[in-house]
Amino acid sequence: MSITVVGTIGIDTIVTPFGRADNILGGSAAYFALAAANYQPVNLIAVVGQDLPATSLDPLKTRGIDLAGVEAGDGPNFRWGGEYHLDFNTRDTLFTELGVLASFDPKVPPAYHDTSVLFLANLQPTVQQQVVTQLPQARLRALDSMNFWITSAREDLTRTLGMVDIVFMAEDELRQFAGVAHLRQAAQAVLALGPQVIVIKLGSYGALLIDRAGNYFAAPAFPLDDVRDPTGAGDSFAGGFLGYVAAILASGRDLTPQDYHRALLHGNIMGAFACEAFGVGRFPTLTSDEIAARYQQLVSYTHIEAGI
Repeated sequence: MSITVVGTIGIDTIVTPFGRADNILGGSAAYFALAAANYQPVNLIAVVGQDLPATSLDPLKTRGIDLAGVEAGDGPNFRWGGEYHLDFNTRDTLFTELGVLASFDPKVPPAYHDTSVLFLANLQPTVQQQVVTQLPQARLRALDSMNFWITSAREDLTRTLGMVDIVFMAEDELRQFAGVAHLRQAAQAVLALGPQVIVIKLGSYGALLIDRAGNYFAAPAFPLDDVRDPTGAGDSFAGGFLGYVAAILASGRDLTPQDYHRALLHGNIMGAFACEAFGVGRFPTLTSDEIAARYQQLVSYTHIEAGI
């Protein structure tokens, strides 16, 4: 069993109150894959441009991520630049250059057909749909999106939401899509389209999980003393969440609501790790012992015995 992600491999320029990094590895698929690879084998589907430095993919290769689904495009690589405000919850996009991403036509290698969990990272909804139809045997399908697609491709996004089991959305995106202010009402509007679970990302405040059975679970973000760069935290969050879920499926047992609750903690943990260095810089040195220790810390921070 394995996890397959389709998304972007980018060249990022990032500015924060604490520094700047130019032309570093980024992209939704890169962050997700590096986080999820701590739990289960990961396959990656993406397109890269002719100007991507030859060593850029080394962090992915070192972690054993299968890159057979990464194709070389004829043109420049996808590039993105962003500058964060002091609160790190707001940022300004400096530039977005689609490059080869504009004509991306994903093809799933035959070796990926044993995928148990499929993650559709932030991409055009029609591209996400192409991958879903090529991997009909995936046991669990999950999707992430963004405000741009809600505005520019709402009909396609709505159709794609009906093709997945789990949806990841930031709270502002969920309110925008549903057209209501109350998060639980907005979540029900998305769940009515077909997904079983919605995970609402709250940035530095953590995340909420709501399912079709009415289960509701909230988990705070892991508290950090030093935040360097929050880029990719949402994709890393999804990697931790789905990585843990994939590990449960690989063990041979069915998922329970409690498994999803634990997955939420693992998502918050991996999102926090992503914030500790510019780009994907924290993941090459990340160890299983660090993940386990941080999980226990987050449990201790949030657990309280029932009482008056």
